[in-house]
Formats: sequence, structure tokens, C-alpha cells
Amino acid sequence: MRRGSVLARRIIPCLDVKAGRVVKGVRFVQLADAGDPVELARTYERRGADELVFLDITATIEGRRAMHAAVRAVAQELTIPFAVGGGVTSPDDVRDLLRAGCDKVALNSAAVRDPEVLSRAADRVGSQCVVLAIDARRQPIEGGFEVVIDGGRTPTGRDAVAWAQEAERRGAGEILLTSIDRDGTKAGFDLALTRAVRAAVSLPVIASGGAGSIEDFASVFLEAEADAALAASLFHFGELDVADLKAALRSRGIPIRPPDVDGFSQGLRVH
Repeated sequence: MRRGSVLARRIIPCLDVKAGRVVKGVRFVQLADAGDPVELARTYERRGADELVFLDITATIEGRRAMHAAVRAVAQELTIPFAVGGGVTSPDDVRDLLRAGCDKVALNSAAVRDPEVLSRAADRVGSQCVVLAIDARRQPIEGGFEVVIDGGRTPTGRDAVAWAQEAERRGAGEILLTSIDRDGTKAGFDLALTRAVRAAVSLPVIASGGAGSIEDFASVFLEAEADAALAASLFHFGELDVADLKAALRSRGIPIRPPDVDGFSQGLRVH
């Protein structure tokens, strides 16, 4: 169900935030501090990121909404699109986060528990503002990929591909697809998972979990046809620069917006 036109692929840094700080771990655990979200947001826009994702990773577990003050602070630094997720349980939460300054809101656990939340949110604010975040884990015996919620803690028995299709019918505008098996491992994106969801829906699919090299990004675009690729620790800890990554992908013929870094891209003025 691939769209006919070829759009520029997007590079999206992700800020996993806990207690006001960006953190990153492996398979959603063993979290290490990665910096201040406002400072990182400013840096990523300057280095040419196409969008930014802010995930309050403990909001759902702690039974609270995402930190609006942090969202407002990050939004004030950005001109690129900015999505927020974490603790979103109702259309009111979606509306309030949009008012705090983000452009899109990601729903995850609450939508799995009550899919009508997704439908009502899309009806209220428009599909373009609603992202369904799917955290999925391989099922080695049964086969396929299972949706897991509550920050990777709770298996649901729900098939990730079928859930993505239902989300499209309910009005989601985009899928943020994270492989829990690959998260933080730098072993490469789960191409089979990404391909399966990409083939099943016509929505844009953001691949997440496992980025470790330029080749991993190239593979998820060329082999799995992801619309966007998201990474965290690879960028946070200075192992790969967004502008350098985009230049390398463009050299491979992948449609990528040129990085505009302080008015220059790889030493050349961007017109």
C-alpha cells in the first residue's frame, strides 16, 4: 500500500525524558543521563534534524500527564515539527499538549487499552496531529510481532501489524514503530518489522530502535521503505552527527533534505 510519490525521508532525533532530563538505555532499561532537553533540541535543529520527538517515558507508569513546562520550553526553541508522547490518555490531553506548543501528539498504551481514544483524538484535532506509537517485540515461537505497552512492561497479545491497520482506520496520521528487541542495541533497525507494517498501511512509518551506523539508516530506507528513521543515543552521545548522516544518505541516492547548518550545508551555501 505504498504511496506513489517519493517524499524526502526524515531524520528524527528522539528525546526520552525522565525527571526533566534526557535519558537513554537498552531495551527500555539501564537508563543513562544524556543531557538537557532544551539544549539538545536547540542543537538538533541547528544540525539539520527534520523533526524532533519528545517522549516522557515514565508518565504512563506514574499515572500522570507529560510535563507541559518541559514541552513548552522545548517548543520555544524549535521551528521544525515537534511530536510529544507519554501519559496521553484522552483527547483533552492531546489538545493540551498541542496548546503547549508541539505539532503532533503520540498515543500508545491508552490507545491499546481503549482504541476509541485514538478515534476521538483524530476527530477532535485532525489526523495530521495524531501519531500512534507502537512498541513491538518479536514472537519467536508464534511468529510475528506483539504490541507491548507501559514502557515495554506489559505484553498485550495484540499483533503489531493488525494494530497498525486498525489505527489507520481510526484516523491516526502516522505510525511511530519501535522495536523493543533492538532499542538501544545499535544492532540495526528491525527491517522485518518495519517492512511488515510499511506494507500493511498507507500512513507514514517512522522506524525506531537499533540505529547504530549510517548503513543502518540506509538499509531501513532502501530495504524497508521507512518514511523516517528515529535515533537517540547515537546522536546524544556524539557518535553520529545529523548533518553528516544526511549528507552520507544523499550521496547514496536516498531522497533526504539537505542539512542547513547555520546557513551552510557541508561547506556550501544552501539556496
